[in-house]
Amino acid sequence: MLKIDELNVQLDAEAGLVQAIDQLTLCIERGETLALVGESGCGKSMTALALMRLLPDNGRVVAGSVALEGADTLALPELQMRAVRGGRIGMIFQEPSTSLNPVMRVGDQIVESIEAHTSLRGAAARARALDWLRRVSIPEPERRMDDYPFRMSGGQKQRVMIAMTLAAEPDFLVADEPTTALDVTIQAQVLDLLRQLQAETGLGMLLITHDLAVVAGMAHRVALMYAGQIIETADAQSFFSAPKHPYAQALLRALPDAHRRGQALAAIPGTVPALTQSFHGCRFEPRCALAEAACAQTRPALWAQPGTRSVRCILYTPGREQTVHEVEPAAAAVEVAPSASTKAPGAANVVLDVQSLHVRYPIRGGLLQRVRGHFDAVAGVSFQVRAGQTLALVGESGCGKTTTGKAVVQLLRRMATTQGRALLDGQDLFAMNSQALQRARREVQIIFQDPFASLNPRMRVFDILEEGLLALRPDLDAAQRRARLLNLTDQVGLRAEALARHPHEFSGGQRQRIAIARALAVQPRLIVCDEPTSALDVSVQAQILNLLLDLQRDTGVAFLFITHNIGVVEYIADEVAVMQAGRIVEQGSCEAVLQHPAHVYTRRLIDAVPRLNAAAKAAVAAK
Repeated sequence: MLKIDELNVQLDAEAGLVQAIDQLTLCIERGETLALVGESGCGKSMTALALMRLLPDNGRVVAGSVALEGADTLALPELQMRAVRGGRIGMIFQEPSTSLNPVMRVGDQIVESIEAHTSLRGAAARARALDWLRRVSIPEPERRMDDYPFRMSGGQKQRVMIAMTLAAEPDFLVADEPTTALDVTIQAQVLDLLRQLQAETGLGMLLITHDLAVVAGMAHRVALMYAGQIIETADAQSFFSAPKHPYAQALLRALPDAHRRGQALAAIPGTVPALTQSFHGCRFEPRCALAEAACAQTRPALWAQPGTRSVRCILYTPGREQTVHEVEPAAAAVEVAPSASTKAPGAANVVLDVQSLHVRYPIRGGLLQRVRGHFDAVAGVSFQVRAGQTLALVGESGCGKTTTGKAVVQLLRRMATTQGRALLDGQDLFAMNSQALQRARREVQIIFQDPFASLNPRMRVFDILEEGLLALRPDLDAAQRRARLLNLTDQVGLRAEALARHPHEFSGGQRQRIAIARALAVQPRLIVCDEPTSALDVSVQAQILNLLLDLQRDTGVAFLFITHNIGVVEYIADEVAVMQAGRIVEQGSCEAVLQHPAHVYTRRLIDAVPRLNAAAKAAVAAK
C-alpha cells in the first residue's frame, strides 16, 4: 500500500548540514502495522513528516520516493497533496498541545477535519465528531465538545487528536507516539480501536513508539532505526524472541520491570551521534559492547537474513561465522515477583505530608463568564512522602494526579480554590507568604508532563537551566553555574553543544531531558515528577531512572512520581497511591498494591498493562 524507497532527507542547521534520513526503504501492506522504533533523534518523527510533506522550512527530501498505491506523493502539487494529507494518510502527532488549535473548541476542530475530507456537513459532521469522542473514551463528550484544549489533561488532548485524525477515515495512518500521554486503560481501549479499524477497513499503519510492550502487542513487523538508518527489520515475533543487532539487544535489556528492582538498568552509554558528521564506519560502534576494530572503518550494509528480516552489522556479513552473543530472548525471561524494598517505608523522615487536600475549579459560563458552579478535581487526598523514597501516584487521565502535584508546588493559587495542608518539614506550603514560598521553591521542584509547553521557546537551553540557579542559588558564581550545567547535561544524556540551542531544535525526548535537568539544577529535597519518562525512549528512560535513583541514594531527595507506566512504578516506587475521580482508593507498599491489589479499580489498571514478556511468550507459542 505504501512504499518508501531510498529516502534521503537533509536539514540546514547552524551546526551544518544534517543528514536526518539516510537511504530509508520500507514497505507497508494494507491492514499491516509496521512499528518504527529507536531512540530520540534517530529520525523516526522526521520520517513521518517526510511522508506527509510537512518537513520544517530548513528540511528537504533530496532523493527517493514515497509511493501510495503506486502514486509518488512527493511529486504531487500541493493542492492535490492536501487531499492526500488527512484524507488518504492521517497523522497522529507526538505532542497534542502543539497540534491542537488553542483558540478553537475541540469539537469544531474535529468537525473541520470531517468536513475537509468527507461528504458530511453541519449537524451530521458534528454527530460524527461526538461519536468519535465517545469512541476514544472522552468523559462527558457532549460537554467536552465545546471545551478548549487548555481545559483538558494531556491524555485527553491526545485522545482528541486521535479522534480528529480517525474521523476523516484515512486509508493509512502515521501514528507518532499515539499512546505516550495515555494511561494504561485508555491506551488499551485506543489500541483495541485501532485493531478493530484495521480489521474492518484494512487500515495500514506506521506506528512510531518507544513503548516496546505496545509494539509487541500491535505490530506485525518491526523496523529499528538508529542515527537516520534502518539497522534491523523483522517480524515482531522474531524481533522480540531473538533480536539480532547489538542495539536491539541493548534496548530489551534496558526495560524496567519488577524483577530488575534494586538493580541498575542496562542503560546504553552515550547518545545518538550528531548527524552533521560524515560516518566512516558503523554509527553504533562507539556505544556497542560487541564492537571490533573493523567496525570503526567499515560501513555495514543491510544484510538480508533468512525469512523476512535484515540486519545492518558486520557480525552478520554473509559467509562469516556467527560470533554474536545474543541477549536472552524476551520470551524466555521469567517474570519474578519484586523483591522487598531495601528501604524501610517507616524509617525515613517525612518530607511532605499532605492532609485532606481539596482542589476546586470554578465553572464559568455566559457572556460575562460568571461562576456557575464548581468542579472538585481533588477531594480529600492525604499521603506522605519520605526522604530518600518514592511515592508513585497512579490512575487514569483526568483523575487528579497532575492537579495534586501542581497544588503541592503552589501553581494553582490563582486558578483554583485549595483547602487542606501540605507540610514541607512541618511548614504549611499553603499558608506561606511570597517570600517564604520563594525560599521553599529551592526545596521543591517539578518536572512537567509536556516539555514543549514548559520550556521558553525564545531562550537557549543554557539560559533555561541557569534561570533557576540565578533565582534560587545566588551563592553560585558564573563559573560554578556553568560547571554545574555542563555536568547536568552529561548526566541526562545530552551533549554540551545542546546548551547553545533552542527547545524547538530538539526531539520530544530530548526536551524532556532538558526539563529534568532544570529541576535537578537547584538540588531540591523533593521533586514532583509529572510523567517524567513518558516522552523518553527505552534507553534514555533507563538512563534517567538510574540517574534519579543515584541522586536519591546520594542526596536523599524524595520523589512524588506521577505516572501511568506500571513497569516504571514496579521498578522505582517504594509506595503506591491509586487515584480515581479525585480520591485515593488504595495505598500501600509497591509490592502489596501491585502484586495483591484489593480495590477493583487497581486490578483493572494492572490488567490493562501491556507486558512484553507475555507478548513474547505468545509469539513463541505461535511458532
